[in-house]
Amino acid sequence: MAQGSGLTRGDRNRNRRIAALREAVRRDRAVLAIDLGEDKQVAVLLDHEGRALARKIVKAKAHQLAGLLAWAAERAVKAGFPGLTVACEPTGHRWKALMGLADSAGHGFVCVQSLAVARAREGDDYTRDKTDHRDAYLIGKLVIRLDCYLPERADEAWARLRHLGARRFAQVADVTSCMQQAGDLLGCAWPAPLAAAARPLESVTWLAGMAVVTGRCCGQPGRLRTMGYEKFLAAVRRELPRWGGKYVRHSIVRGLWEALGDTGGVAAQRRGALERLHLLLDDWRALRARLADTEARMTGLLDDLGLTALVTSIDGVSALSGAVMLAETGDLTRFTSGRAVVKHAGLNPSEHTSATISGQTRISRRGRPALRSAAWRAVWGALRHNKVLAAKHAHLTGRDGNRLADGQARTACAAALLRWLWAVITAGQAWDARIAAGQIPAPGRAVTCAAAA
Repeated sequence: MAQGSGLTRGDRNRNRRIAALREAVRRDRAVLAIDLGEDKQVAVLLDHEGRALARKIVKAKAHQLAGLLAWAAERAVKAGFPGLTVACEPTGHRWKALMGLADSAGHGFVCVQSLAVARAREGDDYTRDKTDHRDAYLIGKLVIRLDCYLPERADEAWARLRHLGARRFAQVADVTSCMQQAGDLLGCAWPAPLAAAARPLESVTWLAGMAVVTGRCCGQPGRLRTMGYEKFLAAVRRELPRWGGKYVRHSIVRGLWEALGDTGGVAAQRRGALERLHLLLDDWRALRARLADTEARMTGLLDDLGLTALVTSIDGVSALSGAVMLAETGDLTRFTSGRAVVKHAGLNPSEHTSATISGQTRISRRGRPALRSAAWRAVWGALRHNKVLAAKHAHLTGRDGNRLADGQARTACAAALLRWLWAVITAGQAWDARIAAGQIPAPGRAVTCAAAA
C-alpha cells in the first residue's frame, strides 16, 4: 500500500536527522567555527546569513580554549544572539577537548567532516587554496547549511572499550607481522620446518618446537639430532606452556625432528635468519601475551555493560568478536537503524543509477575501516556455526543469473551480522534464528532489521 505522505524511509530518516541537528544549531545561536591546530587555533564567529561577526587567533592548546568560548559568547550577545554553537573538524583528539568545554559552558556542539571542508574549499572559488582563516569560515558556512553531524558522546565504559579496541587492532597487526616475517625467514634459509604442520604459524606446538630449535641450534639445526627424539620432545613439552598450549601434537614434533636433518634453503643465510627468528619468537610470545590481556579486558568490559549474553546469543559470534565490533561502533542505541550501522562501517551498497542507466554497485567504503575489518573477520567464524548466515551465503553464491562471488557474499553476511547485533542490543532480546530467517515476525523495531537480513 502506498504511504499517504509519499515519503521514503530515507526522507523520514533525513528529517529526523535535520531536526536533531537543528536542536544544536538553533537560529538564535551564533556559530563559532574553529580550525583546530596543535598550538594555534583560528576562530570566526558567524551569523546565519554567513556574515563574519568577529575573528580571533589564539596561541593555545585545544583544552585551553575556555577563554575563546567566553569571548565568542560575549560577541554573540552584542550581535543579538543569546546563545552559541561551536563547530570544528574532528581533528585527532582535539575536538573532544573542545566538545567538553562547549558542553560545560552550555553551548551547542557539532562537527564537520574534513572531506566536506575539502570539497567546499574547491567549490567556494574553484581553487584549492588553503588557509586556516578560510577553513574556519568554510566550517561555519557548512554548519549554517546543516552540513554537519552530532558527534558521539561516549560515556566512560564505551570510551574505554574503544581505546582497548584500538590497542587490540594494533596488536593484531604486530602479531600478523611476526607471522609473515617468520614465514619469510624460514622460506629463504630453512624451509623444511614449514612442512611439519598444515598451518605451522598458527600451531602452538610448532611455535614451541621452533623456539627450542632456534634457542639451541646456533644456526645449525642438525646439531640437535644428537640429543635424541625423546629429549627433544621433552624440551618442546617444557616450552609449550609459554605459548599457552597444554597438549603436544606428536605429529608436528616428529615433523620438526625430521626437518632437523634437512639442509635445504640458502646456507649462507641460515645462521643469521635463525638467530633473527629466535629473537622474533621472543617478541611474538610477548605480543601474544599482551594481546590476550587486552582481549580479556575487552570481554570483561562487555560483561560490565551487560551485553555478553545478547552478543553471544547470535550463533557463531563470540564475546570477543562482539566486543571488537562494539569497540568500533560505540553504543548502538545512538543509531536509528541497523542500516545506519552498516553505513557507519561502509558496507552499504553504493548505487549508481540515472534514468535507464544502471552502473555497477559496490560497497561505499566510506565508514570506519576497522569496523569493516572486525565484521569481515567475525563472518569467517560465524559461517561455520550459524545456519541462517550459511544459508544466506549459499543463496547469494548459488543464484542463477546474478551469482555473487564468495567475497561479495561474505561482505553481505558481514552487513547482516551488524544488523543483527544492532537488533539484539537495541531491543534487549536474544537473537532468534527464526526471526533472522524471516520465518516468524518479531515484536518492536527489531522485526524489520532482523528479518531483512
